[in-house]
Amino acid sequence: MGLADLWGHHWAGILLAASLLTMWSLPAAAQLTLAASPLNITQGEKDVVLSRSGTPDSWPIHPRAELLARPTISISQDTAIEQRGQVTLFCDTKNANVTIHWFANDVPLVFHERMLLSTDGKKLTILTVRREDSGTYKCKAEGFRQVQSSDPTFLTVNYGPDPFEIKLDSGVSSGEVVEVLEGSTMTFSVETQSYPPAVHSWFLNNNSAPFSTTRTFTIQAMSTEHEGMYRCLASNNATHLLRLGALEVRVLEMLTKPSVVSPSLNLMENASSVTLTCQTSHKGAGVLWFLRGQALLPSEHLVLSADNRSLVIHGLQRDDTGPYECEVWNWGSQARSEPLTLTISYGPDQVAITSGAASGVVSTIKAELNSSLTLQCQAESQPGAKFHWTIEHSTTVYMGEQLIIGVLTWEHQGIYNCTASNPLTQLARSASVLVRVVGPRESSLSARVIAGIAVGALTVTALSAGLGCFVCNRNARW
Repeated sequence: MGLADLWGHHWAGILLAASLLTMWSLPAAAQLTLAASPLNITQGEKDVVLSRSGTPDSWPIHPRAELLARPTISISQDTAIEQRGQVTLFCDTKNANVTIHWFANDVPLVFHERMLLSTDGKKLTILTVRREDSGTYKCKAEGFRQVQSSDPTFLTVNYGPDPFEIKLDSGVSSGEVVEVLEGSTMTFSVETQSYPPAVHSWFLNNNSAPFSTTRTFTIQAMSTEHEGMYRCLASNNATHLLRLGALEVRVLEMLTKPSVVSPSLNLMENASSVTLTCQTSHKGAGVLWFLRGQALLPSEHLVLSADNRSLVIHGLQRDDTGPYECEVWNWGSQARSEPLTLTISYGPDQVAITSGAASGVVSTIKAELNSSLTLQCQAESQPGAKFHWTIEHSTTVYMGEQLIIGVLTWEHQGIYNCTASNPLTQLARSASVLVRVVGPRESSLSARVIAGIAVGALTVTALSAGLGCFVCNRNARW
């Protein structure tokens, strides 16, 4: 064993003893624990280095170890455009036999398929730059129990604008159109992903001059003048990209009452068809129909047009009078028309003759001599039918639905005919009834005949008396 070995063992013993004594006397916070901080002894030239295990930054440096120089980092371009080209970072260190570690945003860099690292770890290449590659980059050189970190370098990745949509703070989508209520306040806005922030220009319909250059704008009271196609052009001066968003806006007016219009001609039963129209100035409003206060159900008889603004009634019948209503609506308001009742001409239907003394329709009436008789003529018709009466063997025409005979005589016996006519449909129907007069017949002579006989008899008597006086007077003279 040489002199150097003896000195080494000597110093090792002294240091070990000192360590043990210190453990008994120092405060707990300052004590050294052999298990946690093993002694590292370097022999040679009477030097012994004592250190604790820990991070490389805290490791003491051996007097003979080469001091690490601080590495420097360089970048091929500190500003890049997303998806256009690559970026190379180089960690330059003056020391050999060092390990290079890369950090992004102060955390160890996570490598992926878009990155290449040289065999010595000093050259980092990002093949296709993306927006998530933006940030600070550093490299650290690790040598014999030493670590040195470079100053950070910053990579800026310009991107966008990405595709976007125009948004409204209210309104209802109807297909590709957004409907807003007249008089409402609307705020238009866009959210564009872009760096640097995009520049916005707003256009309405075919106007070439922008009316706004902000990301958002507000219209206080929407009207039909604000209706149309809104376009927002977003541009990025760094990436030289343009994006266009578009949104069609329809302004729903506060609805006013519509009206149901029918043809201005006479409607007749069994006509081929008739068309009712819901008349309104609101082009974008929906239309609903009501019949007798209930929602109208379309059928082969009642047919609606594609836009619901016309109702066609096929084969018009007398019970199609209605009333009919139409209602215009949108999601903000609604308005219903006044009811319309159709006047449909028809008839006359079958004519019926009734008598005041009999119930129901009659074909033969027996009436007492010297009694009164009332005949009633009826027929269903729109407008009401006009009636006239004729009597068998007479040319007299009696007007009206009633025929009244005050005192029946034998001469009133016969067939009575009633005719009902409609001037609009130009239709006429008739019915007849047989009237029989019943009562006692006096020795074949009526009271009038008897009175005539009596008068004649008196006349003969008076003549006979006059003639007798004339004869007597003449004989006296003779």
